[in-house]
Amino acid sequence: MKIQEIDGCFSICKVEDYKQVNLDSKYCFIGKTEEENSLVCLTEEVPDHVIARDDGWKAFRIQGVLDFSLVGILSKIAGILAQNEIGIFAVSTYHTDYILTKEENYRKALKILSSAGYEI
Repeated sequence: MKIQEIDGCFSICKVEDYKQVNLDSKYCFIGKTEEENSLVCLTEEVPDHVIARDDGWKAFRIQGVLDFSLVGILSKIAGILAQNEIGIFAVSTYHTDYILTKEENYRKALKILSSAGYEI
């Protein structure tokens, strides 16, 4: 399985609303519940009205389109990284999964996944 590195630094935010969010950005992930409005975006595009934010994340994605019938792909990656004490923040889209790690763990995570047979 191939993993593609994503350029840029990301922030994970809690926002009041999505009015200032750049929905035309190359990367913008939003999640809305009755309790919060969440946003994952490039750090340089964090809106002014954030309630909370956590900077310093880097991302990679599973290359290609993943069929919904595939089982355990994200779980396997998360397990390998957890065994090496690397936390993740995962975002799934219709086609694939994006995995974010803190910047200080990013290169280590990619090296570990490469050693586990993933093509980087």
